[in-house]
Amino acid sequence: MELITRPAVARDIDSVLAFWGKAAEGKSITDDPVGVARLIDRDPEALILVERDGELVGTVIAGFDGWRCSAYRLAVHPDHRRQGIAGLLLEAAERRFRELGGRRVDAMVLEVNERAQKAWEASGYHREDHWRRWVKSL
Repeated sequence: MELITRPAVARDIDSVLAFWGKAAEGKSITDDPVGVARLIDRDPEALILVERDGELVGTVIAGFDGWRCSAYRLAVHPDHRRQGIAGLLLEAAERRFRELGGRRVDAMVLEVNERAQKAWEASGYHREDHWRRWVKSL
């Protein structure tokens, strides 16, 4: 059962949103068809998918604005966890960031999602407690 890594395209939007409903923790204000379409349109390589036998089993958003590398929505289907898929996704994101000239990756990880924190830590990431995220919905 081969794993295929590829960027998302417009026809993937509905399946990605359904997948996040099963596999991702929390919900973002942009977790809708318009938000995902805007991401794919603006940066076609940012939303990285992993498929196994045609089934979506993992995602990560590897966004780069020319200044910062930001990783979002690292998610692996519950039936496919602990098989190296998160690591594969992060390797693909990091490869993209290096090719774009990125120097450091920032990741959004929910405080209550201890399983995700362990996955990030296993890939060499560490928590920075001296920063806090500030947000405002538009």
